[in-house]
Amino acid sequence: MEKASSKHRGKLMGRVRKDRITQMVHENGFMSSADLAEAFDVSEMTVRRDLAELEMRGEVRRTHGGAIAGDGGEPAADAVSEPVFDERQRRNSGAKQRIARAAAKLIQPGQITALDVGTTTFELGRLLVSDPSRRIFTNNLRIAALDAKAEVYLLGGRLRSNEKSLVGPVALEQARKLWFDLVFLGVSSISSNGIFDYSIEDTEIKKALIGRATTRVVLADSSKFDEISLVQIATLNQFDILVTDRAPEAALAADLAATGVKVIVAEGDG
Repeated sequence: MEKASSKHRGKLMGRVRKDRITQMVHENGFMSSADLAEAFDVSEMTVRRDLAELEMRGEVRRTHGGAIAGDGGEPAADAVSEPVFDERQRRNSGAKQRIARAAAKLIQPGQITALDVGTTTFELGRLLVSDPSRRIFTNNLRIAALDAKAEVYLLGGRLRSNEKSLVGPVALEQARKLWFDLVFLGVSSISSNGIFDYSIEDTEIKKALIGRATTRVVLADSSKFDEISLVQIATLNQFDILVTDRAPEAALAADLAATGVKVIVAEGDG
């Protein structure tokens, strides 16, 4: 029997991989891009391309960080539609906790810290509020509601009930009157074009906090790499440090280095 060409074998392997991805997503309900990349020994970029094709066929629906089973309808619009907090919190929860622990080490005694909304900033808030020496400013009602020994100051404003964030002109005015040693930012995605979020209103607060901090730190697990969401928060040269769970792939890593962003990869447990 004549052997298939390497190009044909590559196409065949890709087709088999996509079929298997569809099966795994349907069996598990949700699969993250990181888990699929590990399962098939390919890059997360390859998985994202596969998921984009499968979504066009209606076989899966892409969500932030992975995919859920498709319903045969229109492709999902998760680049513009914000998943609920509890759903996002469950995704890559271990990575987010490691990122939070690494981020906490950046804060020196006596420094004033700002935390905005997001699941990873919430994990950081959990660590910080137990220390009575901390002074924390936030528009994140979830962080403000934690049992805190730290001094926690909550920005006023209009409540976004689904995200439990305080937004609008009052919150912006207060943020612009303050100055922080560090601000920790949650994002929905990061690419060579910058950092992004789902919400226009939350993004305005993030921009204000960036403008009032000496050191700007982005917290983002690797599922958010090389993605673009609805609203751009900032370009890469507008923040200083990225804390993540896995080193970015070559192109994004090069762009971060070129703009002077320090990348900190959080160590695993052990």
